[in-house]
Amino acid sequence: MNPKFLLTFILCITSFGFYATAQKKPNVIIIYADDLGYGDLSCYGATKIKTPNIDALAAQGLRFTNGHATASTCTPSRYSLMTGRYAWRKKGTGILPGDAALIIPTDNSSLPSVFQQAGYKTGLVGKWHLGLGNTVEKDWNKEVKPGPKEVGFDYSFIFPATADRVPTVFMENQLVVGLDPKDPITVDYKNPTGTDPTGKDHPELLKMPAEANHGHNQTIVNGIGRIGYMQGGKLARWTDEELPLTFLTKAKNFIEEHKQEPFFLYYALTEPHVPRLPATMFKGKSKLGNRGDVILQLDWAVGEITKQLKYLGLDKNTMIIFSSDNGPVIMDGYEDQGYEKLGAHTPAGNLRGGKYSILEGGTREPFIISWPAKIKPGVSGALVSQIDFLASFANFFNIECKNAIDSKNVWDAFTGKDPKGRSFFIEQSSQLAIVKDNWKYIRPSKGEAFYKLTRTESGNLPVPQLYNLTVDVSEKNNLALKYPEKVKELEALLSTEEAKTK
Repeated sequence: MNPKFLLTFILCITSFGFYATAQKKPNVIIIYADDLGYGDLSCYGATKIKTPNIDALAAQGLRFTNGHATASTCTPSRYSLMTGRYAWRKKGTGILPGDAALIIPTDNSSLPSVFQQAGYKTGLVGKWHLGLGNTVEKDWNKEVKPGPKEVGFDYSFIFPATADRVPTVFMENQLVVGLDPKDPITVDYKNPTGTDPTGKDHPELLKMPAEANHGHNQTIVNGIGRIGYMQGGKLARWTDEELPLTFLTKAKNFIEEHKQEPFFLYYALTEPHVPRLPATMFKGKSKLGNRGDVILQLDWAVGEITKQLKYLGLDKNTMIIFSSDNGPVIMDGYEDQGYEKLGAHTPAGNLRGGKYSILEGGTREPFIISWPAKIKPGVSGALVSQIDFLASFANFFNIECKNAIDSKNVWDAFTGKDPKGRSFFIEQSSQLAIVKDNWKYIRPSKGEAFYKLTRTESGNLPVPQLYNLTVDVSEKNNLALKYPEKVKELEALLSTEEAKTK
């Protein structure tokens, strides 16, 4: 045999052996939707919209029917996902403005830092909305830190808050993308700044009308009134229609660059959060208006990721987790014909409530885990939450968690070996509820019973509520008067958990 050929053959075998050893750890991708409801996917029963790529993911993995975000709004759910702590334990973890300071402690364990300790390359692509810098006052024209890097992400490509809030710019590794030094950015959430037109003063410039009481009548960017005031950064401002394509490209690039080593990717989509402006190829495709169109766009992005993994030969040993940060909302500040074209589609499925609600529609989410090499396909009714990813992965890697006091190791439930999951779980909206053994207790509240702005049931009542979710997942029959001892038991457990904050 030719000596050169033999040497090449040995090197190839050695390289393959090294690659195979490195890949014993699964790659992990969390695909996190924004305002997607339990009933928005065909694999969860939707009949008026088809989501074939997410359906395929569910068919090859575990589809959970009792999987939860911790809160019915975005920032607190994302905080819990990253920290393993309920957001209500810390002040200032409500829905953040676009200029907020970082709310995640940099000296505690976080989900990405656990992966870093396990030898993974960690990446974040998409919506952040957990604050940047140490104060509200920050210079957007330089490195903005602390942020994702200090939390544990080796790479990040984000927008700072939400699509309806300024600054409407991409940031890559702490720097605004495409910024012209001669056109510096200024952001203010209290006082108008600059000469850009606002939705309040120039409604004729809007391509999507907005309700002023949501705050979507301030600086206009791409024909959309935003929350907050912004001047400068004209070349750096994105258009809504390009967001999904840009984030998908960056996510695929991260996978390609790290295909020969274990990686963790947190891919935080913006769909179907407002403002809903689908790319041209999805306009009108769902027959359900803009919201339906961007759900099809979301499903397409999931399909593009799974195709890439298969092409690279990574599909079998990559765990994909798909879920959403909170329940659905149809009307959230922009007049985009959400209700007019909703038809018979039920975004929360058979659940009551949605975004902002303490009812099940607020936190019970589509929740899918696929890992072909290890997880058998099926459906699980285990009680699980996104807050548990931190402790579960830390246990899998044999890494100690620091201060993730609410995260539980439910690895066996995540992989289909345990049908029960958590022993109890606390849900958050403007108040708290607790679920144990499929009994759900909601505290009395003086809040509105129905949010007129979003046309959503809140779940707030001035009396205790108790539901047996085993037979009444739609929370129609309040059993509090019938089972006062159960109410007392669950209130005591909830109070005990609250006391841990102090």
